[in-house]
Amino acid sequence: MEIIIFIGIQASGKSEFYKYKFYKTHIRINLDMLKTRNREKILVEACFKAKQSFVIDNTNTTIEDRKKYIDMAKEHNFKVIGYYFESIVNKSLVRNKNRFGKEKLPPIAIIKTHSKLQLPSLEEEFDEIFYVKINDNNEFVIEEYNNE
Repeated sequence: MEIIIFIGIQASGKSEFYKYKFYKTHIRINLDMLKTRNREKILVEACFKAKQSFVIDNTNTTIEDRKKYIDMAKEHNFKVIGYYFESIVNKSLVRNKNRFGKEKLPPIAIIKTHSKLQLPSLEEEFDEIFYVKINDNNEFVIEEYNNE
């Protein structure tokens, strides 16, 4: 049983990566879909109770954002894995231009989220952290994360 915590600014590839890597094995929990923290809390608790692996597919840009999930995971003996997505504002702004409807964000939202970004660390009690970037062929590249 594991909880996967995605970390990265909007339009950095998180939701597409979920579809690529975790769609068949993990429940996706995402505030864009759920709309409220209460709904999110209900689903998170249900996953812990059912011993179901899941992904938190939000920006999770601050240590405080991540801590609540990590603390709950440790209480329920879940492995905690972080995936930090390359968060380069210009690249995300280009990807955002290709979005439609409510998925397309005002550029200031991406810039503001980036300004709050705190890089993840094993000191936060992650069991593992990976770094994800999108290469020139639009493919995901996954590496071990080293925040030094």
